[in-house]
Amino acid sequence: MRTAVALGIVAVACLAAVAQAGNFLQDTEMSWGDGRGKVVDGGRGLDLTLDKGSGSGFQSKSEYLFGKIDMQIKLVPGNSAGTVTTFYLSSQGSAHDEIDFEFLGNETGEPYTLHTNVFAQGQGKREQQFRLWFDPTKAFHTYSIVWNPQHVIFAVDGTPIRDFKNHEARGVSFPKTQPMRLYASLWNADDWATQGGRVKTDWSKAPFVASFRSFNADACVMSGGAQRCPAGTMEATGSSSSSSWWNQELSDMSYRRMRWVQRKFMIYNYCTDPKRVAEGVPAECKLR
Repeated sequence: MRTAVALGIVAVACLAAVAQAGNFLQDTEMSWGDGRGKVVDGGRGLDLTLDKGSGSGFQSKSEYLFGKIDMQIKLVPGNSAGTVTTFYLSSQGSAHDEIDFEFLGNETGEPYTLHTNVFAQGQGKREQQFRLWFDPTKAFHTYSIVWNPQHVIFAVDGTPIRDFKNHEARGVSFPKTQPMRLYASLWNADDWATQGGRVKTDWSKAPFVASFRSFNADACVMSGGAQRCPAGTMEATGSSSSSSWWNQELSDMSYRRMRWVQRKFMIYNYCTDPKRVAEGVPAECKLR
């Protein structure tokens, strides 16, 4: 089943292909881990390690205000229960904005959970979770964030899985004013990550390693309070050029593909959580 599904998705690549990759030596820096994160292959890749002493993480040297961010990731293989691998954008402070990819490990043979979330002005709790239609530990796959003034689009191998739209006119906060830096990490969260914390990290399998490569940020960089965007970024050309992300939205075909993925592989949606419904769902859940 997974092979057929994967072939169907590859045949309908809905978002632009990954542009030329950046360099981890030039574009990122280790943020924590005491040497457990290592740049490899001349800057074309970076491996994060988790052992019983600590996990590790890195961040981009630049801050961005809108862009298309791509990362190829190969997740911790085997028994990854308790581990969390992350790839996300975030600003600083209590009223921060954040756009999350988190990968929750599992017991050997059980699928990873892909967890997504969007924070705006410090308000999150907009979780959607998916099972992937492939084994994310066997090879590198591309995870993308398209962030422009009207949309936050999450994509896997070019296929959109989620579109968080700007509904500010209807009272819904949207991340659009705070520059964000890219972060990635591998850490232990066995108090909640795997089956609600019921399955703990097996440290006899350590060290755990998640591998990153082909980082690309086609984005507007913030420096000294000024925004510097790639040439042609804000032109409404309708083309598939590298800067078309500024005006990008889902075509009818892309929207149908996203809805198909959600029907087949979404396992949690904050808009349909019975507890959230009982409390009153967020305003964006009522909008089409």
